[in-house]
Amino acid sequence: MRAKKTLLLSVLSTILVLVGCGADTTPEIIMPEQPMVSAVTSQPSTAALTQSVNTDTGTASIQTTSTTANSYTVYLITMDLADSYWKSIDDGCLAAVGEIGNITYKWTGPDAHDDALQSACIDDAVANGANAILLAANSKDGVNASLEKAADAGCKIVYVDSAASYDCVTALSTDNTIAGKTAGETMIKALQEKGITSGTIGVMGVTADTASCVARENGFRQAFEETDFTLADTVFMLDDTGNITNAVNDGLSQNYVGFFGTNEGTTVAIGNTIKDTSAESTVVGFDTSDAVLSLVADGIIYATMQQNPQVMGHDGMSIAIQALEGTYTDTNTTTDTGVTVITKDAM
Repeated sequence: MRAKKTLLLSVLSTILVLVGCGADTTPEIIMPEQPMVSAVTSQPSTAALTQSVNTDTGTASIQTTSTTANSYTVYLITMDLADSYWKSIDDGCLAAVGEIGNITYKWTGPDAHDDALQSACIDDAVANGANAILLAANSKDGVNASLEKAADAGCKIVYVDSAASYDCVTALSTDNTIAGKTAGETMIKALQEKGITSGTIGVMGVTADTASCVARENGFRQAFEETDFTLADTVFMLDDTGNITNAVNDGLSQNYVGFFGTNEGTTVAIGNTIKDTSAESTVVGFDTSDAVLSLVADGIIYATMQQNPQVMGHDGMSIAIQALEGTYTDTNTTTDTGVTVITKDAM
């Protein structure tokens, strides 16, 4: 119930911020078909919270002291350290650390989307005494060997945003297929309002193995199955925004009517290319970094799907600790944390 309240407060806070900026309308809120359920029961404590950040590695280290009986070391390992989306998950983790106390917390990740590099981060966390790992998996199967070693060492595994196929305590994420379908339906509506009922749409992914983005793409394509639109083959960024820039320019030369970005990086790259070329196109993307929201406000991006990463981090941390304490005994549970459609009209 606590997680459900947290999610609702997160969504309401977003709406209040947007209305405070002079909105005439509010964002369209797409909630899970089933209510969000969590076994989080931790109560706020009076723990003292301190944080240090290694600016060379981007690793945050937080230590707290409180009256709790046990102390734990927990790592958040993301796909990279670049996207502000991961920082939002980190913020949620930090909030939970402050409430629970007695946790040594570190956020780390590779400098590129690479299974071997992320596996090394997992191995390093285990070697440094991690009791639990919150992981945004780079791919479905690519880091499973390291996860097996972590589990053998007694480490609890919680997925945030993107799950691997290895067993876990729980996985908190957007239902990416549903969210992608919502993005597709949003684009269809926007194009129809322009009188466009056919044409080609560019689709931009991260890597072929990034499970969350692949699911969004699949959902997006499902939305177009009964239409006269054509969806181009996916172009993958592969940690090089130039790949997206080139693909968008190529699409514009072929009169593509729209472009879809499956994450923050691809969305910003599409938007910046459209802006730089002063082209007219319908862009729908994912995530709500300052860069994405600026492009939405400028009318370059029509809409972006806002996830709830802070909820993922906060409740992921709380459930990890409960699993270590033995009060959360379920395994392989999932929670859809929902999406909100953000457009210029709602800002």
